[in-house]
Amino acid sequence: MTCFVLDAGTRRLGESRVVLGGSPRRLFRLSPAGITRFGTIAAGGNVNTNPLAERLLAAGAIHPVTRQAPERLAATTVVIPIHDADPAALAKLVASLPAVAGVVVVDDASRPPVRTVAGADVMRRERNGGPAAARNTGRVCVATEFVAFVDADVLTGVDPSWLVKLLGHFDDDRVGLVAPRVAGLPGAGLLGAYEAGHGALDLGDRPGLVGIGSNVSYVPAAAIVVRRSALDDIDGFDERMRVGEDVDMLWRLVAAGSCCRYEPAATVHHRSRGTWRAWARQRFAYGRSAAQLAARHRHALPAIRISPWSAGVLALTAMGALRTATCVVFTTSALLAWRIHRAGVPMSSAALAAAQLSGGGHLQAARQVASALRRPWWPAALAASMVSRRARLITTAALTASVLDSRQRRWAPVRVLDDLFYGAGVWFGVVRHRQVAPLLPSYRQAS
Repeated sequence: MTCFVLDAGTRRLGESRVVLGGSPRRLFRLSPAGITRFGTIAAGGNVNTNPLAERLLAAGAIHPVTRQAPERLAATTVVIPIHDADPAALAKLVASLPAVAGVVVVDDASRPPVRTVAGADVMRRERNGGPAAARNTGRVCVATEFVAFVDADVLTGVDPSWLVKLLGHFDDDRVGLVAPRVAGLPGAGLLGAYEAGHGALDLGDRPGLVGIGSNVSYVPAAAIVVRRSALDDIDGFDERMRVGEDVDMLWRLVAAGSCCRYEPAATVHHRSRGTWRAWARQRFAYGRSAAQLAARHRHALPAIRISPWSAGVLALTAMGALRTATCVVFTTSALLAWRIHRAGVPMSSAALAAAQLSGGGHLQAARQVASALRRPWWPAALAASMVSRRARLITTAALTASVLDSRQRRWAPVRVLDDLFYGAGVWFGVVRHRQVAPLLPSYRQAS
């Protein structure tokens, strides 16, 4: 028997037999027996495996509450790829790891070479091949059922049980990869303080299925646990990629049929870049990887995911046609209310749910557009602002929305730099790989 927790976006519509949830969101119709089962799931009770739980789980509408699995530590090898790593930090990382089957440090042509690390076996690559090559070098010598990849700039001592929490997910044979939350570590100065709360690797406190189009579309390989057989089936990491190789591996794993999960109840910490220059290069590199990933994974990395209805509403608003935009909003709400009503929800409840969903969807679309104007679209937005008053107003509104955000207000200047460097990287990758997909919207269903 298993316990589950509802996803933050999952809810039953009133007293009806309809549940809204999943990523992307969808409607689930419950049978009379299903209503009882859903009530047990929502209350956190133990349930036997059943079709309803399987459907909700596969859609990301619910998430398993897993046990800690210390017995699997004996079936786990930790691989740490390094290049010119701080010896003291590396020694501290290895010492903080639990009693696993083994620890392998892969020295990717560091200068000077790393010969020994207490508590670990060291493998040496004489030619630098990047993170993918280093991880593969360690992977091929692993004989255990599970392999955990941990970067050298990660600290694991804050949550000593992070690994056993992740290993519990492998009770489900379909799970191929699990990742913890990678929180920022407070550092010195303005940059260190910004990274502590806005680290690029921190995906938040909401668990989820990982995959293209989901609420959690990727996880970084700063710390992950993988079922070795599943990784072998896809030939590991692609060594042709220097950046984004972890995201590419994950998406290939999902495409091969593995279930991948993000588990924020397990947390590791990541050191921030020590200098502004290193931080800017990191953000630029993240943006640069978008075009290469888009070339390999179709529809994976659009600038925004937006429904045609929301696109129309925002376009009409930008053109000043507010009355027409309002009519479209009411039309979308009415159509959605009728769809929900046909699923078995009373019209009054259906209308209320539709208004919330439609309004929330348009608002989320507006936020996505504002974010895109600050990130991948900023060069085009800047050029348009030079010749169009309306473009200047729209771009200014996008920047103002970020500044007025209470979570971002203190960091507004750094946030702007963050967006600029990432967007510049996107354009660099687009030109270099001749792949415009990261600049284009997707009109498929947004999550």
